[in-house]
Order: sequence, then C-alpha cells, then structure tokens
Amino acid sequence: MAGNGYLVSACLLGLCTRYDCAHNRDKGVLEFLTAHSFIPVCPEQLGGLPTPRDAAEIRGGDGAAVLNGSAAVISAGGFDLTPLFIRGAEQVLLLARLAKVSGAVLKSGSPSCGLGRIRDGTFRGGYREGDGVTAALLKRHRIPVYSERSLPM
Repeated sequence: MAGNGYLVSACLLGLCTRYDCAHNRDKGVLEFLTAHSFIPVCPEQLGGLPTPRDAAEIRGGDGAAVLNGSAAVISAGGFDLTPLFIRGAEQVLLLARLAKVSGAVLKSGSPSCGLGRIRDGTFRGGYREGDGVTAALLKRHRIPVYSERSLPM
C-alpha cells in the first residue's frame, strides 16, 4: 500500500463529531499530523447518524463480531444501529482505498473506532477488550490502525 497520509477520527482533530456534539482534541495527534497529510473521518456520521445522537455500545462481542453478524450496536435508547455502523465502516474503508493511505488514527474506546478496547455494552462506563466496527473492518483489509495512544513511529 502506498503511503499517502492517514485517515483520522475527526473528533481527535477538535471537530465536534462525538455523539454528544463534543470533541476529543488530542495534542499528540495534532503534533503527529504536522508531518503527514490526513483526511478527517467520522464513521458514525458517514453511516448516516446525526450529531448529536444517543450514545451507542456493542452488545454480544466486538466490532469483528458485529461484522460477522453475531453482535449488535445498540443505542442508549435501545435502537439497533448495526446497519449504520457497518455502512460507516464501509465508507471509511472506501476512503482508505481511494486515498491509498498509510493507515488510520482512530479514537480509542469508541464502538466505531476503538482499537483494542471498547465500552462493555452496559452503558455503565466499563470497558472490555476488542475493536470497534471501523477498526475491525480496516484491520480485516490489512490497513494499519492506530489510536491516539499508539501513534505510528
């Protein structure tokens, strides 16, 4: 894969794309990007969800399980958002392929972008091991995925 910069979770750049209309601006990510080109993405918005929106968590597994059909993304209000999360992940994958990116820097903990750690599906603030839907799809297609805690060297 040619190295043409990175996809980056828009919330890490300071854009108010989080479910609660806030952001997760990260100084380390911004410093890293001074030497790289990048494309901001929000898989949840690309999947068709509005901002603000209900919080969502994965029940029954992680992002890989969602892609395999054995887990679901559920909103705090009890709505199944699985198709929208999958569509958003597919849109991010399309962007990654079109731009021939070196990888993606995604927000940890997120049901879309989480890498190695996501919310536990109870809406009580707990975490468990696993990837979000977008992180899992990109990894499945051998696109390197990083978080704000594990930036590429």
